Amino acid sequence: MKTLLYKNTTISYSDSGKGNAIVLLHGFLENKKMWKEYVDFFSEKYRVITIDLLGHGESEPLGYVHEMEDNANVVNEVLKNIKIEKAIIVGHSMGGYVALAFAELYPDKIQKLALLNSTSKEDSEERKLNRTRAIKAVKQNYASFVSLAIANLFSENNRTRLAEEIEKVKTEALKTPLQGIIASQEGMKIRKDREWILKENRFPVLLILGKKDPVLNYEENLSQIEDTTAELVSFEDGHMSQIENKEELKIALSHFFE
Repeated sequence: MKTLLYKNTTISYSDSGKGNAIVLLHGFLENKKMWKEYVDFFSEKYRVITIDLLGHGESEPLGYVHEMEDNANVVNEVLKNIKIEKAIIVGHSMGGYVALAFAELYPDKIQKLALLNSTSKEDSEERKLNRTRAIKAVKQNYASFVSLAIANLFSENNRTRLAEEIEKVKTEALKTPLQGIIASQEGMKIRKDREWILKENRFPVLLILGKKDPVLNYEENLSQIEDTTAELVSFEDGHMSQIENKEELKIALSHFFE
C-alpha cells in the first residue's frame, strides 16, 4: 500500500501490474480492499490502481463534508503522483459519483468510464431526507447503523447465501470513522446531476445495474442512458455486483476494457 499527502490529509492507494491504467473506486462504507480479487485478476494484463476515498479505509477524513469533487481531486492527485495521464475509471455506487465528478473536472484524463450500481442522477428529495436520517442514526448507534446498512445492499435472496461474505464486508465497514460516514453522506446529498456527461458521448460508458438493487431502482436508472451510446449490462441481483455477480462482472469488465 502506498500513501500521499493531499491538503495535509493521508491518502492510501495501491498500484499493481503494467499496461493500460484502470482505476477502481469503491462505494460508501467500503475501501480499496474490496477490489482485491479484481486487482489480482486484472493486474495480469493491466496497471490497476485502487484508492481509499476520503474518510474510508486508510485515508483520513478531510473536514465535515466530502464533496464528490473533493474525492475527484484526490483521484487526480494519485494519478499525478504515479504519472498516469489517462485511465479507465470504474466506480461502484459512491465511487461512481466520484468518477462522474472526475469526468467533469478532468475529462481529458478519462479513457473509458464504468458506473457499477451507480447513477448520474442527483439525489431525489426523499433520498436527501434519508441521508439526513442516516446521519442521525449513525450518531446514535454506529455499529447497528453500519451493520444494517451493509446487509441492505444485497438482494434478499443473497443475504443467506452470501452470509459469510456479508460479514467480511461489515468487518471492513466498521473500520470507517464516524466523521468519514457523516462527511460522505453530506457530500452525496449535495452532489450535482451529471446525466449530461453520459449524453455528451466523449468517451465509452458502461452502466452496470442490478435488477433487484435495494438502493437504486433498476427501471428508474435505465432512463439515464436513453439516447446515449452507453452500453448496459444488467445482473439479476442487488447493489453489490462485485460480490453477488463476481464472475459475470469480471467478464463484463474484461469486454469493456478491451
